[in-house]
Amino acid sequence: MNPYREITDEEWQRVAPLLPELRPRIEMRGRPLADTRSVLNGVLWVMYSGATWSAIPRRYPSYQTCHRRFKSWYESGALKPVTEQLLGAASEDLCRLMEARMRTHISAPKKRAAARRRARAAFRVPPAVYNPAPATPVPAPPSACAASFKQAA
Repeated sequence: MNPYREITDEEWQRVAPLLPELRPRIEMRGRPLADTRSVLNGVLWVMYSGATWSAIPRRYPSYQTCHRRFKSWYESGALKPVTEQLLGAASEDLCRLMEARMRTHISAPKKRAAARRRARAAFRVPPAVYNPAPATPVPAPPSACAASFKQAA
């Protein structure tokens, strides 16, 4: 398969059984599901071009749909056999490039812990501020009660 070429009917017949079927919607509301073949073509376009998902051409479904299905296929392991079926040995390099471009997911507790560490490091005060050198004592100003007491006497 060459870059920027949509998959042929024969290629689609080989890879269609490898992709998981979408769950049918229980309620018949919302948009109809995008065609799996056009989504796969959009995903392959992004993989080959190296462009961002939002730069996907209009002839493919929305970039959100293509990215969502890409993540689903990648996480389920369905994308690797599809690319192997279409590209052969070149699929390994392409999958490695996509893995490098993917953001790693950090769980919420790890995110909070990292944020706390960054906050502590940003506001770390040197030990000298906690125990300043003794300064000359400054006399305390007279309180209002002491002044009024002196006037009454």
